[in-house]
Amino acid sequence: MSRKKVIAGNWKMNTTPEEAAKLIAEIKPAADKSTADVVLCVPYIDLPAALEAAKGSKIGIGAENVHWAENGAYTGEISAPMLNALGVKYVIVGHSERRQYFGETDITVNKRTTAALAHGLTVLLCVGETLEQREQGITFDVIAIQLKIALSGVSAEALKNVIIAYEPVWAIGTGKTATAEQANEVNKFIRDTVASLYGAAAAEETIVQYGGSMNAKNAAELLAQPDVDGGLIGGASLKPADFAVILEAASK
Repeated sequence: MSRKKVIAGNWKMNTTPEEAAKLIAEIKPAADKSTADVVLCVPYIDLPAALEAAKGSKIGIGAENVHWAENGAYTGEISAPMLNALGVKYVIVGHSERRQYFGETDITVNKRTTAALAHGLTVLLCVGETLEQREQGITFDVIAIQLKIALSGVSAEALKNVIIAYEPVWAIGTGKTATAEQANEVNKFIRDTVASLYGAAAAEETIVQYGGSMNAKNAAELLAQPDVDGGLIGGASLKPADFAVILEAASK
C-alpha cells in the first residue's frame, strides 16, 4: 500500500512567538504545494501564535512534549487537556534529547503516549539507539524494547494515531546521517516489530519517519526508501528554503 508521507518539523528551544509566526508564513507556500502532510512542533510559548499563523494552510501544529497527568503538582509541565484547549493536534513523545537531558525513560514515554492518545492527540513517538549501542550490535534489541514498552496498553485502534520516528541518537544535531540503507533497514525492523504486536495490516498502515539530520541534501535519497514514510526534521525545519526542498522531495 502507499502510505502518506508526513514531514514534521521539531523546532526545539528556538523562536519567540513573533519569530514563529514569521517562519510559518515563509513555510506556508511550500507546505500548501506539498502532497505530504506537514506538521510543525514548536515550543509551548509559541503554540498560540503558531496556530494562528497556520490557519488556512495545510500545516498542523504540534507540541514538543506532554505530561501524563491531566493536572497536578508538576511544576513546569503541560497536560494533554491544556494542548486540547489550544487546538493542538500533534505531540512529540520520547525525543532523545528528553531522554538524554531530562530523565525520560521507556516507562515515562509509555505514560505520556497513552495520555496523549486518550485525549485525541496524534503522537510522534521517537525511538533510536546511541552510537555505543550501534557499535555493540544491539540496535534492533534497543529499538524493540523502546517500542514494546512505549506501545504497552495502546490498542490497535489507538495505534492509528501514532507516527513512529526512528531517530538514531548518534545522528541528531551531529551532522551525521544514517545512510539511506541503514535508515530503511531500521524502519523496516520497526514495521516488523509493529506487525508482531498488531498484525501485518496495522504495520503496513503505520507511518514510520526517519529523523536524525535529514536535510535538503539527503532528503530525496532517504525519502525514496520503501519504509521511510517521511521525516522528523530538526535544524532544517527552521530554514524555510531547506524545508521546502524536503517537502518537495516528499511529494515525489
